[in-house]
Amino acid sequence: MSKKLSNEEIKTLSLSSLGGMLEFYDFIIFVFFTKVLGQLFFPANDPFWTDISTFSAFAAGYFARPVGGIVMAHFGDKFGRKNVFMLSILLMVIPTFILGLMPTYENIGIYAPIVLILIRILQGIAIGGELPGAWVFVCEHSDPRVLGTTMGIFTSAVVSGILLGSIVTLLVNLNFTQEEIKDYAWRLPFILGGVFGIISIFLRRYLNETPVFKEIQALKQTQKIPIKEVIKSHKKGIIMSFLSTWILTGCVVITVLLMPKLLSKIFSISNVSEVTYQIVAIFFLAFGNVFIGILSDRLGFKRTNIIFASGLIIFAFLFHGCIVQNMNLNITLLFYYLMAFSAGVMIFTPLFLVKSFPPQIRYSGISFAYNISYAIFGGITPIFFAWVLNLGNYFLLGMYMIFLGSLSIVLGLIFERKH
Repeated sequence: MSKKLSNEEIKTLSLSSLGGMLEFYDFIIFVFFTKVLGQLFFPANDPFWTDISTFSAFAAGYFARPVGGIVMAHFGDKFGRKNVFMLSILLMVIPTFILGLMPTYENIGIYAPIVLILIRILQGIAIGGELPGAWVFVCEHSDPRVLGTTMGIFTSAVVSGILLGSIVTLLVNLNFTQEEIKDYAWRLPFILGGVFGIISIFLRRYLNETPVFKEIQALKQTQKIPIKEVIKSHKKGIIMSFLSTWILTGCVVITVLLMPKLLSKIFSISNVSEVTYQIVAIFFLAFGNVFIGILSDRLGFKRTNIIFASGLIIFAFLFHGCIVQNMNLNITLLFYYLMAFSAGVMIFTPLFLVKSFPPQIRYSGISFAYNISYAIFGGITPIFFAWVLNLGNYFLLGMYMIFLGSLSIVLGLIFERKH
């Protein structure tokens, strides 16, 4: 039986969501400028190797996530969720500012790509603690009867960080020529990201520590080494959370971050059109998170998961079939947006994660499983995507999304039996 959100839940959710959106913008804006960053930081005669180098730099942020996630989760389980929130923002703001101001390969040679990769690593460390901590924070401030709703709204806000990045990218492309973007305008979104980070710090000053953690502290139930207890006693939870996170990576990285590049290649659309289609897809994904989260509070986890995971399978098949058959662009876009909406099934990942570990080690358990999984699958996916583009067998991406939809159904059925 669902209930309405209380005023305190609305306040906490609003501040957490807005802060998460702005911080995720900082992490993700890189992908919108991979082409120009590749030209400026990884000059090469072969465009394929330039793409591989740039996507590898993007992937470095994912590979660094476990380090930041595990370390920050340790302190989050021992000293509080809110303090780690503030630390993750600082680690994001500084590298983002640096990237907006740093010289390119033409100015400092080989040091440019090295610094770029280091920046992505620092951003990866920051985001590694951010999202698991935010899910824990929102969960522990929420009534269990509206957990799907609160998680859906928060995760939608994080996805909206990608939407914000798309809008900023669109504005840059509309107001500057490609020569101006390559010359200096590419820096503006990163400098703006630094400003967004400062706003996030300000917002989170008004958040309160979770009542669950306050109770853990009062009862002196904090663990000396939380991750040790996670690995020792919750192996099944780790495995299931690891696999569930795999689904989320495909729904985000492939569906809205990389797929517009495939549309651009197949239909030879302009940069403005590519970003516009991406904005619409992100909107559908964000809306899907909220809609599916609310519905899960009313219909239940199992039934809602089966409906929308099946939708992901069907629309992924139809969309990639249109790509392979070189169908009309409008029909292809219709199935693309329906696939993006169905990809809102990713909301079951945080719902699954927060219920898989007890409060004393919840942050560490989620962060360990989530970040290792995202490091592997989020890291190799852009490289896999570049390889598929070079190979020309685009339906491989469709088969990948169909597999993830099927995995969601299987995990949902297992989870329902356990809970």
